[in-house]
Amino acid sequence: MAGPAYRTTPSETASMPSGIPHIIGNEAAERFSFYGMKAILAVFMADYLHLMGATPETAMSEAAANERYHYFNMAVYLTPFLGAILADAFFGKYKIIIWLSLVYCLGHFTLAFMGVGGPAGWWLLGGLALISLGSGGIKPCVSAHVGDQFGPNNHHLLPKIFAAFYFSINLGALASQMLIPSLLEWHGPHLAFGLPGLLMALATLVFWMGRHRFIHIPPGGPAFLRQTLSRDGLGALGQLTVLFLFVAVFWALFDQTGSSWIFQAQDMDRRLFGVEWLPSQIQSINSFFILLFIPAFTYGVYPAVERVWRFTPLRKIGTGLALMVIAFALSSLIQVWIETGQRPNIIWQILAYALLTASEVLVSITALEFAYTQAPRKMKSLVMSLYLFSVAAGNFLTAGVNHAIQVPAVPLTPDAPHPGFDGRGATTDDLRLGEGGEVISGASPVLTEAIHRIESAAAASPTREALPKTPDGIGAIADLRDPWNRPLRYVLLNSETARLSSDGPDGTPNTPWDLGVILTRRPGETPAEARPTWLDRRKSELGIGPAPGERGPKGLFNRSWYAGGQTRLEGSAYFWFFTGLMAATAALFALAARFYRGRDHVAEQVADPPAGLPEATS
Repeated sequence: MAGPAYRTTPSETASMPSGIPHIIGNEAAERFSFYGMKAILAVFMADYLHLMGATPETAMSEAAANERYHYFNMAVYLTPFLGAILADAFFGKYKIIIWLSLVYCLGHFTLAFMGVGGPAGWWLLGGLALISLGSGGIKPCVSAHVGDQFGPNNHHLLPKIFAAFYFSINLGALASQMLIPSLLEWHGPHLAFGLPGLLMALATLVFWMGRHRFIHIPPGGPAFLRQTLSRDGLGALGQLTVLFLFVAVFWALFDQTGSSWIFQAQDMDRRLFGVEWLPSQIQSINSFFILLFIPAFTYGVYPAVERVWRFTPLRKIGTGLALMVIAFALSSLIQVWIETGQRPNIIWQILAYALLTASEVLVSITALEFAYTQAPRKMKSLVMSLYLFSVAAGNFLTAGVNHAIQVPAVPLTPDAPHPGFDGRGATTDDLRLGEGGEVISGASPVLTEAIHRIESAAAASPTREALPKTPDGIGAIADLRDPWNRPLRYVLLNSETARLSSDGPDGTPNTPWDLGVILTRRPGETPAEARPTWLDRRKSELGIGPAPGERGPKGLFNRSWYAGGQTRLEGSAYFWFFTGLMAATAALFALAARFYRGRDHVAEQVADPPAGLPEATS
């Protein structure tokens, strides 16, 4: 039985193609679903995932959550290669978009049912795998499908549709990044992950409804392969690959707005205009700035610069990389303030977002458009996927760094003691897990004495309960020695948290044999009429927290004992590392750009209608 007869060539109309509203509606709903899910992913893994089962598990560290978040991002931007090849060579863009959108929906609903049955971690892994395949696979196809709708008579409308396309992306992202974190805070993960799934289902329906209005360009088949393997095709791919390796480092920093910048916002004063913002909501300011900056740069900045300096695409990208250096330097400075016990206002991070968004306009949009001009006619989706591969490479870099800085923890159980560093039982370095979850070792008595001194110093502070700054805390415990006759360490992590530690029996910091305790200031009394969050209610159900409205245990600080499991690169040192990496990349890019020699295919595209339009990744 023959399939439906779809139009395969654009009409001769000079007006907007009839299928465009379906594409714009689909894009807005799809981006809502993706960015809503991603806005809460890192926080969910660190603060919620371990509470999704019948019994609480060990919470994931921030570094581990960052690692998994960026590996997911990497997967999302690797799969466009698969989608592009299947669309351009075999099945066409429309079929791939519909098929993978259904996979995408299944991924969202898998996340929504985490904790219903079976290990929540496996549900999370399965859902993210399906979303990475669906979301990534359709990326180069949707954007290229836009360009397929235009012919010679309405080609001049491409800039307008690109503006509307990008506007819909950021409108969907802005709405979801404001709404979904609030749903997670008050109503929990099932609704917070379920609503994006419903929006993705709506996006798929809207796109399917436009099937008879779309232009369905047939797949290229052998012609796609011949052009890809031609001298022109391989040359374009080779030169763009080198260029995009530099852009990859930009994405290594940019995508940390969904990971390390959220965790930084947790330690800041988030009151702005009389409203207390959730940490995950702050990243929505990027979408807001994008909507302001695109017209500002297009009609203001670019014409002004062109009057004095030819602002080529490569110069725009280089300028954007330099702005990213400044943005991350500011985030590093914010972290320095946090480590001195301050709670800087969130306006400082918003300023960093302004710099980061200006960098995005200069780098992301310019690189997308530049890649499109350099792509041979039958390779549009493939070249777009090559650009998206730079996003994957950047996230792989960030995930790799977060993996490398994690120190393994000593596996402890309450059933049997661990023989410790020397591997022999009944010695000073033996470890065992206490009934309250504390790590009991030969260093426990001296660490307990250090805790008392730090708590006494906090109680005697002018503001009471303020943890001493790092130099003051070191002074308070200077005469104490661990069982191996070495001094203890003290560091203030933020205004609410400090760490006391011994280097352990091996005498080397940042190993699994480090022994210590994290002190976290306990919250004050919660009014009985206060509205409990989903986490409050869940902890009460699991018996690991007070019932809503009750005061927790007496004392100034909670104590979390550990043996290993910390990070080698943390706080401001982490942010300064990426700032330095970006500075080196910007300098090398300026040098490499002088030697770039490409070919602009725009004239060819105008003569023969384009096969695609670049998709914004933000």
